[in-house]
Amino acid sequence: MLVKVFGAAVRGIDAIPVTIEARADVGIGFTVVGLPDASVKESQERVLSSLKQHGYDIPRRKIVINMAPADVKKEGAAYDLPLAVAILAASERIEAGSLDKYLVMGELSLDGSVCPVKGILPMAVMARTMGYRGMIVPEVNATEAAVVNRLQVYGVKNLAEAIAVVTDATDAIAPTEVDTRAEFEASCGVFECDFADVKGQENVKRAFEVACAGGHNILMVGPPGSGKSMMAKRVPSILPPFTLGEALETTKIHSVAGRLRRGARLMTERPFRSPHHTISPVALVGGGSNPMPGEISLAHNGVLFLDEFPEFNRSVLEVMRQPLEDRYISISRAKYSIDYPASFMLVASMNPCPCGYYNHPTRECTCDAGAVRKYLGRISGPLLDRIDIQVEIQPVDFDDMATACTGESSANIRERVAAARLIQTARFSKHENVHCNAQMGTKHINEYARPDKAGFDLLRNAMMKFDMSARAYDRILRVARTIADLDMSETVGAEHVSEAISYRNLDRSSWGGGRSRTMPFS
Repeated sequence: MLVKVFGAAVRGIDAIPVTIEARADVGIGFTVVGLPDASVKESQERVLSSLKQHGYDIPRRKIVINMAPADVKKEGAAYDLPLAVAILAASERIEAGSLDKYLVMGELSLDGSVCPVKGILPMAVMARTMGYRGMIVPEVNATEAAVVNRLQVYGVKNLAEAIAVVTDATDAIAPTEVDTRAEFEASCGVFECDFADVKGQENVKRAFEVACAGGHNILMVGPPGSGKSMMAKRVPSILPPFTLGEALETTKIHSVAGRLRRGARLMTERPFRSPHHTISPVALVGGGSNPMPGEISLAHNGVLFLDEFPEFNRSVLEVMRQPLEDRYISISRAKYSIDYPASFMLVASMNPCPCGYYNHPTRECTCDAGAVRKYLGRISGPLLDRIDIQVEIQPVDFDDMATACTGESSANIRERVAAARLIQTARFSKHENVHCNAQMGTKHINEYARPDKAGFDLLRNAMMKFDMSARAYDRILRVARTIADLDMSETVGAEHVSEAISYRNLDRSSWGGGRSRTMPFS
């Protein structure tokens, strides 16, 4: 008898359908074809043990299984459950029932229990799109799949429960239901870290507000212990709230990577990823023998924080240039080609020099002459081109640390950031690939970010006085446009340009020219 059970495979962050055809003929044997990997071929022992544990005789037949399409590699143990169901139906141990109405996925243990698998959310999206009645998934993955509405999701603990569903004996098993929109709205805006905990550093907090309002990448330069990491961890709390579409897309990525916690539903906080500086290029951008999203994709719609920026391998940093510009990463290998989304806000931090105390107000820098420039030179010019805001940080004064007063809360800052983003959404509504000021090209800058006469004169004088590079020009105007949006101003004025210039210290020709005990700029 020939039967078909339907499953799925994940490619990138989307799922594609997989049809598992099983045929039981005269003879003895067990063959799986259709480009299965080693873990799929090993499923025979898990499946047969599970069948025996639940009282089903091992079929003394020749079982041939084809996994179509045959030119797509099938990877992982998630096909155990559909294989078991297909074998039972093909050998007429169970009625076919509603096999054609469900998408079935799950890993089996030797005792027949169903274990969680990766990528359930994109599979659920595909199942609804293709018109399936529902899904049969591991119980742990049920709430994740139930995020997709208009789809019956049955979370099963073991093989017996899965058989009950496909044979229409579902009285004892209720589908999992999640009110996605209600839960999403109720849980948004709750953060463990808040900018109210940060003492002093008002200029740096203002720089973060500007960066979040315009989607700008930001680099912090300061000595050890000045609070760089502490403030970076609080950036998600002032970014604009997730939209439901952004939350779904981000959750899909984390589902494919297997990073969702047990029983997870929809992500409601923007992701914050902070890889160590020893990370490899593949771990950062994704790929591998079994392709998985990298850190830049896990940070999609959120923040990628790179601490000790110059300590990262040069090749690791350079692979970020394309995704920083295009907002996605294309990975091409001999056996596959995959696109992963990578629209993230880069937050980087570094010491100003190898010893860490260049420009420190009380401690003298011990580095050799030119060491500051050499240290900064570990970061290539094209990569610095993509960082709009550069802010220098000094240690917090004792009086600021000792004060009992709290700073402005993240909620208040977030309101201003969200209001500025709404202005940009309306401004760029007719531009397909531009959503915030950081994504403006030269044409958009000339149209939306041209300063008034006073602002233009101030910019010209600053470029000449500080001998700034040409790359600073567009960056300053982008940031000035964001500052004007925060002020609810239609025009970019001199005060907006002035603040934007203060965020380009590393472009000044005199920065890093020698040892210093005090800040040379204000």
